[in-house]
Amino acid sequence: MATVVIGAQWGDEGKGKLVDILCDQIDVCARCQGGDNAGHTIVVNGVAYDFHMLPSGLVNPNCVNLIGSGVVLYIPGFFKELKAIEDKGISADGRLFVSSRSHLVFDVHQIADGLHEAELSAGAIGTTRRGIGPAYATKATRSGIRVHHLVSQEEGAWEEFEQRFRSLVASFRKRYGDFEYDIDAELVRYKELADKIRPYVIDAISFVHDSLDSNKRILIEGANALMLDLDFGTYPYVTSSNTSIGGVLTGLGIPPTKISKVIGVVKAYTTRVGAGPFATEQLNEVGEHLQTVGAEYGVTTGRKRRCGWLDLVVVKYSARINGFTSINITKLDVLDSLKDIKVGVAYKYDGKRLTSFPEDLRVVDRVEVEYVTLKGWNTDISKISKYEDLPVEAKEYLKFIEEYVGVSVNYIGVGPGRASLITK
Repeated sequence: MATVVIGAQWGDEGKGKLVDILCDQIDVCARCQGGDNAGHTIVVNGVAYDFHMLPSGLVNPNCVNLIGSGVVLYIPGFFKELKAIEDKGISADGRLFVSSRSHLVFDVHQIADGLHEAELSAGAIGTTRRGIGPAYATKATRSGIRVHHLVSQEEGAWEEFEQRFRSLVASFRKRYGDFEYDIDAELVRYKELADKIRPYVIDAISFVHDSLDSNKRILIEGANALMLDLDFGTYPYVTSSNTSIGGVLTGLGIPPTKISKVIGVVKAYTTRVGAGPFATEQLNEVGEHLQTVGAEYGVTTGRKRRCGWLDLVVVKYSARINGFTSINITKLDVLDSLKDIKVGVAYKYDGKRLTSFPEDLRVVDRVEVEYVTLKGWNTDISKISKYEDLPVEAKEYLKFIEEYVGVSVNYIGVGPGRASLITK
């Protein structure tokens, strides 16, 4: 059976640490969607590892790792990230595989990403410009190139890859003009990369189902989070894949009956990177406190994250869609020195309480947030390892979240290290 770890807000909730700890109990760790636009840091024995595209399970030497079919793969970034963790002592030999059905991200996708953002000007989405959106767009228009197109050694396969690649660049030039791009040099580079990536490539469908049939324990880590979902997030200020539980099913080809747990990861407050509505954002000393104490800078881009109070309207909306069986609250310690802590519990619009998170961003921009104020605990909880030892006020905060969302909080993060996770 499979366990899913998925973000409940706008990403950056700290999913990696829980995945890392759970990997001690599993056999396979799989990524299901997204690309190297996501990012998280795992700290083990004082060493920080930054993950973007690679599965976090690589930190555990006994865990096999898969980049699934729903992921878009930038091969130069794959090897750069792999080298970075290998330089810190991690060996991925025989433990890292890539789905042959995964779509490729090329430099031309990244160029198109930047050109599109510039074209949007004031209405820019705030992408990472890693080419993720354009890669998913070419996938949807059936003009994308998959890993198997690159690595196939069948007769005529390279010629087909070259034709597909030239057509891909031509389509972007028709859209954005004759930008500078050396197609021939890129083809030479990818002929070399084909040989380099080939040993990692497998039929991921067979791999996943053989693992399930042999009762292997599978952990699936979702990238980004529900509010960046292409269908259910704050569209158009979203990513280009399904970051919900649906993306797990389509990205790995796994049936819902094979999923036993869905753990929603919720930061103890709310953050987001890039443009888009953010009802509980605090453009004041509270927001600055959360940003500074929480070290709220994006792992992938280094951009400063926008910060605000915990928005339980968002969390409950996410729980409904994803079917959380439990919740992991992260960064609870960031709230340590706050005298009072506010929690958003409802949106009001035109004097009426809304029943769910609205799809119309004009409404989200104009809602009045109803808050409940809870008492802070004003003490350092970063060294606490047992739930029983948490301050009463911290327990009340967690209980309030549980009762509002209707899902048990089973994991509580009180610091960045591996040991800073309390299991309830």
